Amino acid sequence: MFKHLFSTMNEVLEEIQREYPHTSGKQREALDEQLQVLKTMSDEFIESWLQFEEKLGKLYSAAPDNTEPLHNELLELEMSGKESEEFKRGQGFYKLNMYDQAIREFEALLALQPDFVLARMYVAMGYLRKEEYGEAYRHFQFLLPLTDNTKMKAISYNAMGCIQIQNQNMEKAFEYFQKAYRHDPSCVEPLIHLDEA
Repeated sequence: MFKHLFSTMNEVLEEIQREYPHTSGKQREALDEQLQVLKTMSDEFIESWLQFEEKLGKLYSAAPDNTEPLHNELLELEMSGKESEEFKRGQGFYKLNMYDQAIREFEALLALQPDFVLARMYVAMGYLRKEEYGEAYRHFQFLLPLTDNTKMKAISYNAMGCIQIQNQNMEKAFEYFQKAYRHDPSCVEPLIHLDEA
């Protein structure tokens, strides 16, 4: 609908641009009137769009941040490799919200130990916290087949559900939350109350 409308507005504007230099008197007044109509329409669209964006922004800012409980779940996982200096450094950066540095540390670990799933989880969580949802989603998808740990699978599905909410894909988000719940109900408890808010 909008695409067609803007296409028509652009065509009219281009026609005015072609004719304007060669007109005068009443013809120019008619073109000026058309320009004013286009300007008024444009201003109204911009105002409506800004109001929409403001409402959308308020909705997103009111949505709870569900990634901190996920990090707390990560800390509880008992997995080998957590004692290395690189891992501790990466975890320290993560706790300080220095996600670029944390991702760098964990990706360096993954270069040496590609099957170190906890480091991979932190990379995915780092991207999630940076709101680089596409990259986070890709890492969670890559992680899922690498582990049999039910808690880690639940955390991954839960995070993927949060990403789908950001993408306004509620059906897919619900599907991921169900999968997370099936793997470990305790990992999705903070998200169950989203419908009640």
